Amino acid sequence: MAGRHGPGLRVRLVALCTVLAAGVSALLLWLGWLLVGGVVSAVPALPPGTTVRLRDQPVSVDALGRALAEAARSDVLRAGLIAFPLVVLAAAVLSWVAVGRVLRPLRQVTGMARRLSVESLDERIALAGAHGEVTELADSFDAMLDRLAAAFAMQARFVANASHELRTPLSVMRTEVDVTLADPGADLAELRRMAEVVRAATYRADALIAALLVLARTESGVARHPVPVDLAQLIDPAVAAVRREADQRALRVTVSAAPAPVTGDPALLERVVGNLVENAVRHNVHGGWVRVQTGGAPGASELRVASSGVPVAVSRVDELFEPFRRGVDRAAGGGSGLGLSIVRAVVSAHRGSVSAEAVDGGGLVVNVRLPAPQGSPRNGEAG
Repeated sequence: MAGRHGPGLRVRLVALCTVLAAGVSALLLWLGWLLVGGVVSAVPALPPGTTVRLRDQPVSVDALGRALAEAARSDVLRAGLIAFPLVVLAAAVLSWVAVGRVLRPLRQVTGMARRLSVESLDERIALAGAHGEVTELADSFDAMLDRLAAAFAMQARFVANASHELRTPLSVMRTEVDVTLADPGADLAELRRMAEVVRAATYRADALIAALLVLARTESGVARHPVPVDLAQLIDPAVAAVRREADQRALRVTVSAAPAPVTGDPALLERVVGNLVENAVRHNVHGGWVRVQTGGAPGASELRVASSGVPVAVSRVDELFEPFRRGVDRAAGGGSGLGLSIVRAVVSAHRGSVSAEAVDGGGLVVNVRLPAPQGSPRNGEAG
C-alpha cells in the first residue's frame, strides 16, 4: 500500500534489492566479458607472420586471435543478456516475497493502530515467534495499549466521580430553594436558614473545583520554578488551619518539626502538608490523637502524619490514594475524597514517594519521602 508521500516500505525495499541485484549482475557480466577476452588473448602466440589454415583458407595468427576473443566475448555477452533480466526478475520476486514476510508483523501493528478506538483498547497484537526488533516493537505497542487502557479507565472513573460529587451540592441547593419557594409562609428566619445551607453547598462545590484544578495542574506537570522549601516550616500553618476543629473534637495534636529541606513548588508542598493534617483531623475520632513529624534521611527529607481514627482495612489502604476514595463513610467525614490523591500527585511531580499503613486499633499513618537538595546536611530522621 502506498504511503501518504510515496510508495510503501515494501515497494521501496523491493526496488532497492532489485537495483542491487541488477548492479551486481551487470558488474559480473562486465567482469566475465573482460576475463574471457583476456584469457583468449593470453593463449601463447605463434611467430609473427605465421598463418594457419581454417577450412583450406590461410588466416594470420593475429586475425585469428582477435576473432576468437571477439567470438568468446560475444558468446558471453549473448548469454549474459539472456540471464541478466532473468536474474533481475528472480531477485525482484524473491525480494517481494521475503520483504512481505518480514514486514507482515509491521502490518499487524499498523492494522491494529487503524482499528483502535476507546471501545477496542482491550485488543492486543500478542506477536508470537522470534522476530527480533519487530517483536520488540509489537511488545512496546501492547504495553502502550495497556497504559492507554488504564489511563482511559481512570479518566472515566474520575469524570464519573467528579460529576457525582459536583451534583451533590447542586442537588442540595436546588432542593433547599424548591422547598423554600413552595412554602408560602416562609418567613425571614426560614429564608436565612435556606441561604446558610446554599452558601455551605457553594463552599463545598468551590472547594471541590479548586481541588480538581490542583490535581489537574499537578498531573499535567505544570509547576512553578522549584525553590528551596523546608517542610518543617509548613507544619504550623497547617495545624493552625485545623486547630478549631481539633479542639472541638478534643484531639491531642503533637508536632515534632526537625529540618526537612526539599526543592519544589512551595504552594503545592504546602497543600501536601495541609491535606495530610486536615485528613488526620477530619477522619479522627472524638478524643483521639494526631502526630506530625518531619526530619531527614540519607538523601531525602520525610514527612510523617499519624492519627487515630476508625479502623481501615489493610486491603483498602492503597485505594485511599485514588480520587474520591474515603477510608470512612461519607457521613462520618466530609471532604471531596481528593486529599490523598492530590498528595500523591504532588509528591510524584517532585520525584518523591508516599505510602500509608493502617494503625492497630484504628487510624492511619502516611509517610512522604522527597529528595533532599544536594549538599544538605543529614538531619534527624522522622520517627
